[in-house]
Amino acid sequence: MARHYESELTQFLNQYKHEHADTEQRQREGRARLWDKNLDPELLENFRAGRVSQRPYVYQTD
Repeated sequence: MARHYESELTQFLNQYKHEHADTEQRQREGRARLWDKNLDPELLENFRAGRVSQRPYVYQTD
């Protein structure tokens, strides 16, 4: 009996994906826009070289 159980949330998501067939494609496009970026190694190296180390107590003025 428990083998075929689906929670209400799973049922809702399955129904939503059935009614909105382009959902997964839009998710992939959103991920590509925000996260899947090709990084320039030279630019990354310049960022790392330009880092300033943080002091142990950042509010100390001396």
